[in-house]
Amino acid sequence: MGKRSTSRRVAMQAIYQADIGGFDIETAVKNIIESEKFIPETVEFAEYLARKAWEAKEESDQDITRLAIDWPLDRISKVDRSILRLAIKELRLKETPDSVIINEAIELAKKYSGEESSRFINGILGAFVRQKDK
Repeated sequence: MGKRSTSRRVAMQAIYQADIGGFDIETAVKNIIESEKFIPETVEFAEYLARKAWEAKEESDQDITRLAIDWPLDRISKVDRSILRLAIKELRLKETPDSVIINEAIELAKKYSGEESSRFINGILGAFVRQKDK
């Protein structure tokens, strides 16, 4: 797994941990990076993504609510919500191609969430990109 893929996994796990545990995002990232060995570039990018996504969670949650028709935010699993928060913020940053971000989010969903999650996340992110590009 590449540095950026690993960074996205760590960031997603930190967002999840902060959400369910009530931790601040720095503590959540620290908890995860202390449990494994990572190269400095991976840690740096993970901290950056986690911080940015956490700061923008209300805005991302509004986007998720708007795009997840018939799915209230509280019915979306916390893992899926964490993946979506991360991906939506990264899509807004425009530092990485949209297709890469969406693919990485789908892979996270396949590995860490339910069977249908990857399609759900793909649909939400695809709709987000189409609306953002208008």
